[in-house]
Amino acid sequence: MTYEAALTDPEYDTPGKSHGLFDVFRHRYLLSLLLKKGIATRYYGSVLGWIWSYVRPAAQFLMYYLVIGVLLQANRGMDYFPVYLFGGIITVNLFSEALRNTTNAITDNGSLVKKIYLPRELFPVAALGSAFVHFLPQAGILLVVSLFLGWTISWLTLLAFIVGIVVVLLFSLGLGLFFGAINVAYRDARNVVDLILMFATWASPVLYSSHLILERAPEWVYNIYMVNPVTTAVELMHNVFWLPLTPDTARPEHLLLNAGIGLAIALGTVAIGQLTFRKMEGNFAQHL
Repeated sequence: MTYEAALTDPEYDTPGKSHGLFDVFRHRYLLSLLLKKGIATRYYGSVLGWIWSYVRPAAQFLMYYLVIGVLLQANRGMDYFPVYLFGGIITVNLFSEALRNTTNAITDNGSLVKKIYLPRELFPVAALGSAFVHFLPQAGILLVVSLFLGWTISWLTLLAFIVGIVVVLLFSLGLGLFFGAINVAYRDARNVVDLILMFATWASPVLYSSHLILERAPEWVYNIYMVNPVTTAVELMHNVFWLPLTPDTARPEHLLLNAGIGLAIALGTVAIGQLTFRKMEGNFAQHL
């Protein structure tokens, strides 16, 4: 094919031209390779390997349960508090790992970024997928415990579970694209992310009920608190696993509305993150 004919070919594309996140769908094979690499190398050289995916959340749960539930008696008047607590912990853990992985995705793959061209968004999306894969064993533990306690599945609970996971992943991806792009030029970004994650557990109803915020804070503070995408996802997870075990417990008001707003905020975050990422990706190789 001649040069002139190539320019008029509908399948011709400028080498290195980015289409943003749409390139991820066009390069699914590369995405699968990066995802397999991330999963395989996570516990490389570790004796326990994948067992750490169970040990870490179990140790975290035990610490919070003893301190918050037993010593501070946060479980008083709350049936099945361990289910409530663990449901919140694994949701925040998914957000924390996904955000940390996506923020470091470009710098961790600097050798590839500098040597060859491939859509840069593949790295944070693969990192997001790796975080989700390692979330599944934790969700499996919660599912087994809930089934043992009499939990039954329904289409509504399944839908709520999917929406909650989608909100967390989209919000993490948006923030990860934003901070990941900045992190290439300014390593301070990862420290900002660490600060965000330090507050994540306490800024969502993981260790306490959201009714405490309703009772002790102004209404406008409560409304903002409830549309936080992480809070939305945590409440949806409680709605899936904990509330069916405690049918007499009042559900948070406007849960579906808050979930919709949380999803919209997550999508908006992805848009902002993508714009920032595309604006800065031309200098990635230079900074790395």
